[in-house]
Amino acid sequence: MRTVNLGGKDIGLKATPLALLYYRQEFKSDLIGDLFKMQAIADDPSALDSVALLQIAWSMNKAAEGMGKAFPHFESWLSQFEYVDFSDADTMTEIMNEARDGFFRRGARRAKPVS
Repeated sequence: MRTVNLGGKDIGLKATPLALLYYRQEFKSDLIGDLFKMQAIADDPSALDSVALLQIAWSMNKAAEGMGKAFPHFESWLSQFEYVDFSDADTMTEIMNEARDGFFRRGARRAKPVS
């Protein structure tokens, strides 16, 4: 979990399986699939899908807030921010890093086979 400043507000982000579910329920799309589409940003900044990045942040913020708590739908969540500074590379990178670190854990322990 990490905290980023988005639009002047500190928000928590947590890349968990719940974030994947929340993303699917809200946007009828797969978070990992949409994340893969955004990989081209490093080579071509025009490949940035700003709304998709905010959708990913929304789902990870909802997961960070905890299951069962009231949480606004995406449009209402967006309305709490006066602005989003897409030139703030640190924030944009932290959103992507949380997704990468949470959903692609290289070397993570695997379950032991049952004997």
